[in-house]
Amino acid sequence: MNKRALWLAMAAAGTGGLATGGLAAAQQPGVAQVDEIVVTARRREETLLDVPVAVTSISGEALIDAGAQDLTAITQTTPNITLENSRATNSTLTAFIRGVGQQDPVAGFEQGVGIYLDDVYLNRPQGAVLDVYDLERVEVLRGPQGTLYGRNTIGGAVKYVTRRPDPHEAMARVRVAYGSYNQFDAIVSGSAPLTETLRIGAAFGSFQRDGFGDNLTTGEENYDKDVIAARFSAEWEPSADFLVRLAVDRVEDDSSPRHGYRLLPSVSTGQQYLLDGDFDTTAGIATTAPFSDASLVGTGGQLLIDWSPAENWLVRSISAWREDETHSLIDFDSTPAQTFDGIVVYENEQFSQELQLNYEGERLSFVGGAYYLDANAFNAFDVVFRVATSFTLGDVDTKTWALFGEATYKLSDEFSVSLGGRYTEDERSSHVRRQTYLGVYSPYFGNSAAVNITPTVTVDGEEVVPNFHGRRTDDAFTPRVIVAWKPGPDLNLYASYAKGFKGGSFDPRGNFANPDIRSGFLPEFVESWELGAKAVLLDGRARMNTAFFFADYTDVQIPGSVVVLGPPVSFVGTVTNAGAAGIDGIEFEGSLRFTEHFSAALSFGYMDARYTEFVVAGTNVASQRDVQNTPDWTGSGNLTWAVPLALGSAEGTLTLGLTAAYRSATQQFEQAIPLIDQPAYWLYDASITWKSADERWRLGLYGRNLGDERYITSGYNFPVAATDNSVLAFYGNPRTVTAAVEFRF
Repeated sequence: MNKRALWLAMAAAGTGGLATGGLAAAQQPGVAQVDEIVVTARRREETLLDVPVAVTSISGEALIDAGAQDLTAITQTTPNITLENSRATNSTLTAFIRGVGQQDPVAGFEQGVGIYLDDVYLNRPQGAVLDVYDLERVEVLRGPQGTLYGRNTIGGAVKYVTRRPDPHEAMARVRVAYGSYNQFDAIVSGSAPLTETLRIGAAFGSFQRDGFGDNLTTGEENYDKDVIAARFSAEWEPSADFLVRLAVDRVEDDSSPRHGYRLLPSVSTGQQYLLDGDFDTTAGIATTAPFSDASLVGTGGQLLIDWSPAENWLVRSISAWREDETHSLIDFDSTPAQTFDGIVVYENEQFSQELQLNYEGERLSFVGGAYYLDANAFNAFDVVFRVATSFTLGDVDTKTWALFGEATYKLSDEFSVSLGGRYTEDERSSHVRRQTYLGVYSPYFGNSAAVNITPTVTVDGEEVVPNFHGRRTDDAFTPRVIVAWKPGPDLNLYASYAKGFKGGSFDPRGNFANPDIRSGFLPEFVESWELGAKAVLLDGRARMNTAFFFADYTDVQIPGSVVVLGPPVSFVGTVTNAGAAGIDGIEFEGSLRFTEHFSAALSFGYMDARYTEFVVAGTNVASQRDVQNTPDWTGSGNLTWAVPLALGSAEGTLTLGLTAAYRSATQQFEQAIPLIDQPAYWLYDASITWKSADERWRLGLYGRNLGDERYITSGYNFPVAATDNSVLAFYGNPRTVTAAVEFRF
């Protein structure tokens, strides 16, 4: 039996077992049921049980109870997902789901996981490490979601759903937290109905923390946090058939530059620079760079209009605008010398418009519409090698439009079929300038004395070096088919096929003297088959969701960069297309209430991700490559014990939570690099919370990474003399303990 047939046999056996368990269960008197979970995975509200898609929903309350501080925390308890800070950044997100993603935030290369703020797609990863405040829930949709969620969701989508204003009464929350490394967080949020038809809401958060380590050269903190975020919303609902919602948000991140830990001794100075603290650095770039501080400023707004012209019909418009600017200092060698230093400015802006027509009938449901995006991604990047500077400017315009639709028809009370598709046209217009200067930093960053030593290269009378202009258009039709069988109210079995697409572009740091680089890199595709089972068992005390998936991943976009020794030395991008990869796996999420006071949750994911074609210089080296940021196993277990407990005259509930999370060995890049590849590890968290019966008071004590595990999340690998043996590691957060108090009124 081949591997795919074996997976299918296992899926059939597993779903059969769930069905039997659901029918045989009996309820124990006095035992509470698991909560019903509502999601919008198919752009309409459905219970988690009813939606035939692999989706995880985590409420904002659950994240607060676990002591989570930002979006990356869901990595520990969600199968087959990686969300982390990109290397050398504080607010830029690296995202992988089921082996699909990206870890290089340069202009012209986008992630394969769609990040959504409410219903708005964030086109760039800068500023996407969203803090947990004013949050209703986070939804994680695994597998290609292009039919309804659009471009660049071939791995899946992560949807950050904010809290809406209460239409009935005024309310406010104040939360203050203090913890390790002088962490001090303050969050104020609230909403109020101004009239019967108009209501407003607002939230403000300040997130401060000292560094986990120190910069021994500058005296600054390393891995500190200094973030201020705010959100305002207003809703006008003059009738039950019409709603207008306006939301505006802003974030400012003034955290210190994040520098990595050096893993090899210096070859240029003879000094070791191998420090005792994994979060310490000797990076000196801030003392010589044109700007000394890292920063991010991001602003966005969205306008949603819902109109119901007739019963069962909804017309929706979503207009959105976003822009951000990031200044980063990247000390690639993490030493005081200017051996290998980089500074970069990112500027992004986008406008999007989506129109939807929704119908919800007794047997037929339909979501269809059109989407348009106009975006610009710009970056200017200096890399200094002692007395020479490699300068890159990337300016990429993206215009994309799509028509989409998906209909679900109930053939009977038990069977339903969903058919959907999306046609997308993706147009890129790129201007890339690559120059080399004698001198420290380029004229763009203020060094007017730098000497340009870049040769000019023309092809057919057109300049391609130092200035390259490229344009390409990619289009694709991406269908989805789902067949669901619901033999009873507590069991849903489904099978699905979906195709995902991410457009091609131009390597923003490529050597355009090479004709292969001038033609750009190709779009990539994922075809995914999934078998799933969702069940509520034991008369509502248990919930189990299982999915088996098989994916064919073709023309995989592989970003990278290398140092060309020259002369002159330069920094060059290497975005290429690997031929194909296969990714098969399983995901399980379950929860059980043993008694009224005691409950447990378990999740795990397994993936067999491997390249089947990876051609280098005419040779298929697939057996020597691995899919990056994709551990074979991920899993977590949680135990929760809750008992009534009065504090003085205030009745309430005391809850103790314990969580253990596991990730197997993870390879950072396609080729093994033992110094920065992360072996398997466990993380242990615990929390103690008390909530008053009237829900006005909440007290909490939260411990994260209690074992103080050192685990690498990302790294740089340039182990050559020209870069002073630069191999750096960036680590996940160490052990922290935080106390918090919240008052609602």
